[in-house]
Amino acid sequence: MYIHRCHGCRPETSHVPRPVGYFVFYFHILMLITLNHVHFILYSLICLCPIDFQLCILVDENDKVVGHDTKYNCHLMEKIEKENLLHRAFSVFLFNSKYELLLQQRSTTKVTFPLVWTNTCCSHPLYRETELIDENALGVRNAAQRRLLDELGIPAEDVPVDEFIPLGHILYKAPSDGKWGEHELDYLLFIVRDVCLKPNPDEVKDIKYVNPQQLKELVRKADVGEDGVKLSPWFRLIVDNFLFEWWDRVHNGTLHEAVDMKTIHKLT
Repeated sequence: MYIHRCHGCRPETSHVPRPVGYFVFYFHILMLITLNHVHFILYSLICLCPIDFQLCILVDENDKVVGHDTKYNCHLMEKIEKENLLHRAFSVFLFNSKYELLLQQRSTTKVTFPLVWTNTCCSHPLYRETELIDENALGVRNAAQRRLLDELGIPAEDVPVDEFIPLGHILYKAPSDGKWGEHELDYLLFIVRDVCLKPNPDEVKDIKYVNPQQLKELVRKADVGEDGVKLSPWFRLIVDNFLFEWWDRVHNGTLHEAVDMKTIHKLT
């Protein structure tokens, strides 16, 4: 297995600082310090942008946008349970030209599900114009391209937005450690590309490409607790319900026949 890793500096972002954004960000950090949420302070410093103060997209169970809220609130189980907060998310499955699937192990700094193995990239579109576009899931595809760069250092030109194939949605809820968790309406995006990789250690501890048999072995290890292997709950749901059938379609060129963006699969 060969992984093409990029060299050199990570590209700078093109955001323009906004004073209001900085004020909100640092006020958020001050409140977390006051509330003694040390774990989430680290998460905020790494993952939250002080310019836009990143907001997740709140949706109903039919994927209709109903508002927005901070990553903090969207991952706090108390808020999820009391207010039924549901946010839009995506899961990218990137295959190379050998049809091997790229997996990542989440970093130790992740508030939800640290050190678990999961699909290529799992994140959220933000409540911003370019990522709210519903037509052909363009907003979600834009967000996927952004996060592949942020997490794995994959240049945008390696993963053109038009190359992502939105296959469907799942809706799931999963507590992480009792305090934090996920409640997501998750878009499933497939793409077949050979890419340059430069993982961000703040986001990703490890990466590897696997074939179907190697993934089945990883699942077996997770089931019996061998080598401390754990899988993210959303990845496991996708593996158990869809992945291997869709992987066969990647091989035989019939993936588009599996597209179903009308059904929202409620999985537990």
